[in-house]
Amino acid sequence: MTAHSDEVLIRVDGHIGFLTLNRPKAINSLTHPMVTALAQALTRWSADDDITAVVLDGAGERGLCAGGDVVAVYNSARAGGAEVRKFWFDEYRLNAQIANFPKPYVAIMDGIVMGGGVGVATHGSVRVVTDTSKIAMPEVGIGLIPDVGGTYLLSRAPGGLGLHVALSGAPFSGADAIALGFADHYVPHDALQAFTAAIVSDGVQAALPAFAVEPPPSALVAQRHWIDECYSGETVADIIAALREHPDEAATAAADLIASRSPSRCRSRWPRSAGPHSCRPSKTFWCRSTGCRVRRPAPTTWWRAFARRSWTRTAIRNGTRLRSRR
Repeated sequence: MTAHSDEVLIRVDGHIGFLTLNRPKAINSLTHPMVTALAQALTRWSADDDITAVVLDGAGERGLCAGGDVVAVYNSARAGGAEVRKFWFDEYRLNAQIANFPKPYVAIMDGIVMGGGVGVATHGSVRVVTDTSKIAMPEVGIGLIPDVGGTYLLSRAPGGLGLHVALSGAPFSGADAIALGFADHYVPHDALQAFTAAIVSDGVQAALPAFAVEPPPSALVAQRHWIDECYSGETVADIIAALREHPDEAATAAADLIASRSPSRCRSRWPRSAGPHSCRPSKTFWCRSTGCRVRRPAPTTWWRAFARRSWTRTAIRNGTRLRSRR
């Protein structure tokens, strides 16, 4: 059975539901109708006993999804922003729906996966990267924090890696994604077609060991010697200064990259005494964008929370918790 729409291809092969983001010329950037179509398909399949798993992929060769459609966001903002607020409301609810989907949700993070693409992929229960994966949370370039649950994952990354990725917005590889906790399995790009065929014929649990391989070493993990040291500063300005003073050329490049982002972020600060487990949520509030109750640290510790495992950013709607699938 196959159902077609302009922007999402929805089909069933055997007992597997397939969701294909279908805007290849825009690297499958998410629009509001796409978010709605994904949510409706997942709702339908969650209650369908004939569907045993779902596979998410992207049309074309460039990537799974480059994030939200920035043209639509821009046009909505010029018109008052009502449409983009509704888009974010539904997008974040979709992220929570994926995190709590009761069946295996296989996200094939091949090629470019950024912003909203991270949201529809990394909260799934089976997250697959490849040798072509290029993943990023680039929202910092326009003064936003990483959204779509990105801070939840970044706060649990080893050492200072999460803070480095959050502040720089720099892309990272499939191997890095596994080290950061954004992915679980590494399947070579050239094996993806056979991998998805095996999911249909043999099931997810049989296909994974047959096609997943050991990922190459993570370049980010290899740089923890300067990342952990430089990102221990009290303010973002302190971090930039430490990066510029470090002899490693990669540290200098990171400083230049962070300095090119939103200048207001460089005034953010947090207590120097904050230890690995000292960042406690200090307020509970309703997020107007998502309709969710969210716990967050005080504003002075906001940016530090990116790298704090103890900050359990929790979104709750109808008693359901948005959780990590690590």
